[in-house]
This record gives sequence, C-alpha cells and structure tokens, in this order.
Amino acid sequence: MKNPAAQRVSGATTTGNLSRAALTASAPLAWGTTYVVTTELLPQGHPLFAGLLRALPAGLIALAVTRTVPRGVWWGKAATLGVLNIGLFFPLLFVAAERLPGGVAATLAAAQPLIVAILAVLVLHESPSAWRIGWGAVGLVGVGLVVIGPNAALDAIGIVAGLGCAATMALGVTLTKRWGRPAEASPTAFAGWQLTAGGLFLVPVTFLFEGAPPAIDPPAILGYLWLGLFGGLLAYVLWFRGITTLPVNSVSILSLLSPLVAAVLGAVLLDQTLGPIQLVGFGLALAAIVAGQLPAPMRAGLERTIR
Repeated sequence: MKNPAAQRVSGATTTGNLSRAALTASAPLAWGTTYVVTTELLPQGHPLFAGLLRALPAGLIALAVTRTVPRGVWWGKAATLGVLNIGLFFPLLFVAAERLPGGVAATLAAAQPLIVAILAVLVLHESPSAWRIGWGAVGLVGVGLVVIGPNAALDAIGIVAGLGCAATMALGVTLTKRWGRPAEASPTAFAGWQLTAGGLFLVPVTFLFEGAPPAIDPPAILGYLWLGLFGGLLAYVLWFRGITTLPVNSVSILSLLSPLVAAVLGAVLLDQTLGPIQLVGFGLALAAIVAGQLPAPMRAGLERTIR
C-alpha cells in the first residue's frame, strides 16, 4: 500500500511540473507568430537580419539588466549553447524555409522531440522511453498533417537543412539540461548569454549572405520589436528556465506548439483554411504535447502488479 505522504508529494510534484510546463509553453507560442509577423510586417528577403535583431539586442538588454557575465568554463559553454540554440538554428531554419514548402520545413523541425529522446539516452544516460519516442512520433505525424499541403515538393539541400535545424536545437536543449545553469546566473542572465553568443555568430553570417540591412519602416519596427522582446528575450528566458527545471523530453515536445500556432494564425489572419485532415493532425499534435508532460505509466502499473 502506498504511503499517503508520498502520494501527496508525487501529486504536488506533478502539479508543479504542469504549471512550469504551461509557463514554458509561452515560448513556442510566441515563436509561432514569427511567420505572420515576418510575412506581413518585415522587409522581404532578409530573414537572417530578422534573426539577428531577434537575438543580439535582446541578449545585450539582458546583460545590461543583470550585469552578469559567464565565469571560467561557462564562457565556452554559453558560446556553444548560443550557437546551437540560436546561431546555427536560425540560418538552417531559413535555408529549409527557402528551399522547401513551409509545411515540409516545419515538419522536419518537428522531429526535434524524437532526436531529444535519443540524445537523452546518449548524453544524459536516461533509460530509453517508448512512451516519449511514441508520442514524439505521433506529434511529428500530427504536425505533418496540419502543415504539409498536397503539392509539397522536396529538395535535398532543404531536407538536410531542416533536419540539421532540428538536430542543432535538440543538441542545444540536451546540453542545456546536462550542464544546467550556474548558481550566479538568473534565468534572464542565462538567456542573455546565449542570445548574445548566438547574435554575435549571426553578424558575419547575415552580412555575408544578405549584404546591407534593409530599409526599416514603422510596421517593420513593430515587427522587430515583437520578435526581439517577446519572441526573443521573454521567450528564451522562459524556455531556458523550463529546460533547467523540467524533464528534457517534456520541454522539447512543447516546441510542436509553434507550427500549430502558425497554422491557426494563418487561418485567422491570412484566410488560409484548415480542412478535416488538418484538424485531425491538430488533435494528434495536441495529444502528443499533453502526453509528453505526463510520466510514463509503465512503472506504476508494474509496481501495482508486483504488489
């Protein structure tokens, strides 16, 4: 018979994890607005510049507010995480988006939870979890049904970039979980280190591939402010805080919210349609996200059987 005190502790832990997951979900919800903001407000043909303005100013603001810089080995760790989570992620995402239909690119990026489930075994030495892998696959299928159209074309370079995008962020998420956050760094400072590192990495990449910055009008200013303050600073503070306080697989599957939000905004604001197949996919993806926040049921069932 289970100890009532242990049951209360377990219930409180689950409730606390769900509340932290809900807060962490604000990050991919904000990232889901990127497509509509980019297409409707920003100058066309400068996606890397948008990524640069999303990362570097937000990182510098966080450093100025917290007045905390890395110490010792954390200079290298912060730079590595910033390049993986932001600096490499943005260019690979934009290459995939340019060479593939948006739905295909989004579906490849949605492979991230599956990659994280594998890396959790290799890097974090966690036990393989059929529950995590299974729901990650369901989420991938769900996103695919939502965003891939009937005339989707494939491009080899685009596919490699899309999978690379998912792999770099998956590795960044896993290493963030492995290394944790140093005691002297608040969540804002920790996010600021990575945003700054990723933004500095993007400076030469942006000017190499896109040249001079575009002309910026008032709508573009609003778009860049939204991406930098909400899609950058606030979102990444919540995201990295979630990674350090929640199971890594639970956080990674929350990223599926981003393409779902983009699809909903496309339907509401851009007159795009969601048919029966898209709605089924939407339901599958949401089910995977919810299931990803719950503990695997196998051990509890096994314990009851033994007793």
